[in-house]
Amino acid sequence: KTTTKELVASVLSQKYTVAFTAGNLNNHIGVPLTLLRMDKQTQMGIVEMGANHQREIANLCQIAEPDYGYITNFGKAHLEGFGGFQGVIKGKSELYDDLRSREKLIFINQDDPLQVKQSHGGRCYSFGTHKKADTQVQLLSLNPFARVQVEGMEIRSHLMGDYNAKNITAAVGIGVYFGVPWSEIKAAIEAYVPANNRSQILERGGYKIILDAYNANPTSMSLSIANFERFPASHRIAILGDMFEVGATALLEHQHIVEQLETSAIDQALLCGETFYKTKPQSDKIRCFRTYKELASAWHQVELKTESVLLIKGSRGMQMERVLDML
Repeated sequence: KTTTKELVASVLSQKYTVAFTAGNLNNHIGVPLTLLRMDKQTQMGIVEMGANHQREIANLCQIAEPDYGYITNFGKAHLEGFGGFQGVIKGKSELYDDLRSREKLIFINQDDPLQVKQSHGGRCYSFGTHKKADTQVQLLSLNPFARVQVEGMEIRSHLMGDYNAKNITAAVGIGVYFGVPWSEIKAAIEAYVPANNRSQILERGGYKIILDAYNANPTSMSLSIANFERFPASHRIAILGDMFEVGATALLEHQHIVEQLETSAIDQALLCGETFYKTKPQSDKIRCFRTYKELASAWHQVELKTESVLLIKGSRGMQMERVLDML
């Protein structure tokens, strides 16, 4: 959500005076704070909304009364609070329900069948690679950064992964809808550089690092691993921390990640946290540590090569960016 918000803000700022959510202040306190930052000069307000239980989005909609809305995805985040994946779909769709009830516009990714289904009956504007999309975007490459093409114009981003290609597509589509010139859409996206532990590429101790340690859930973790496999490198090491707020299926979801790692092109995986420690890896390339302290104590045993690339990811509470201090 935060990356999409920042991309959209960057694009719309090319034409309008924009006020948008600072950081990820997206709850019942953050949303009012964002609204209070808007004044008579504000032409566009971009409000990020976050939730971890039912009716939270509905309540935020009552506060903000949005004229437009976009749900980035229906991933396996906050499963515990929402009551499972179907609960996530129901809870996030409260935004579409609100917009539909007030005959406001819904933005959707035409490539996402769930978005298409959940927005049915509403006024919609779509974007994506699908031929039915109002704004069609062609994905050119994900190696290592997302490159897309729109109307013959190539956009080269500093963002990794298929999930960020979707975020870029949303920013392009929303920019087109609001009449931002193509050249300025391109300039805004190409100038955006991720920060705050989100899909950052760093150099530390002579090694290349993909730092995506701001947060994690089963969907984002799986996508990050798949993207890491495509990253151009001859030696890949994944250092992953527990995923929080997963609920009753936590051990099963962590085991799924372990099984994905076992069949992946990743050379080593170091998994940290109480839940990962309970999984049952069947491959010698995977090692599990109960605590970060145990991981740090065994760090000297990690097989680092001059060509090694490291992926660091985990839920915020795991503070996996601490790994940087060992490099």
